[in-house]
Amino acid sequence: MRLEAITWERLTDTLADRLLELAPADGGAWPRVAFDGAPAARPGDLAERVGEALRVRGRSALVVGAQGFLRPASLRFEYGHEDVEAYYSGWFDTGALWREVFGPLDPGGTGRVLPDLWDPAADRATRSPYAQLPPGGLLLLHGPLLLGHWFPFDLTVHVRLSPGALRRRTAPEDQWTLPAFERYEAERDPASAADVVVRADDPRHPAWNG
Repeated sequence: MRLEAITWERLTDTLADRLLELAPADGGAWPRVAFDGAPAARPGDLAERVGEALRVRGRSALVVGAQGFLRPASLRFEYGHEDVEAYYSGWFDTGALWREVFGPLDPGGTGRVLPDLWDPAADRATRSPYAQLPPGGLLLLHGPLLLGHWFPFDLTVHVRLSPGALRRRTAPEDQWTLPAFERYEAERDPASAADVVVRADDPRHPAWNG
C-alpha cells in the first residue's frame, strides 16, 4: 500500500470534507463511520478532531467510544484478567452496540443514541442520557477490533501501527493484548478492509493512503 505524508490538521480537514458528502448505504438519515485501531494508536483522538471539524462546518456529529460498551468485569475476566481470546471476542458488548447505537440509526430509526453504557473503572452502568442525533448527523465510533463484527459502517478509517510501534507504544500492563491484534491482522486484514488507512508509527508525522 502506498502512503503519503500528511499533517494531522490536513488529515482532519480532508476527512471532514469527505464526510460532508457521505450518504448512508442503506438509505437512512445517519452516516456511520468507524475509527478503528489499537488503544496505542489513539483512534479516538482522530475521531474527536474530525467530529469538531464537522461541527465547525455546520454538521452534527456524535463521537462514541467502544470502551463505553465493555461487558461487566465478571464476564470480561471470567477466564482470568489476561485471557487473549476473551479480549478478542468477548470484552465488548456488541449486542448493546447494535441495540443502543446502530439500531436507532437504521432507516426509520429515532436517531436517539446511547453514548456509553458501562463504566469499566467503577464496573457499573454509566446512566448517561441519550443523545439525539439529527437527520444528517454522523456517528463516529472509535475503538479496537471494530472491523470484525459486521457493523454497518458507511466509511471505515483504520489507524495503523507497525508491530514494532504497537509493541513500543502499548503500556506494559497491556502487553498481553498484543496477540489479539496479531490475530486481528491475520483474520481481518484491517489495512486492506478499511476505506482509509492512517499510519501513525510516529505520532508527529502520520501518513495515509489518500
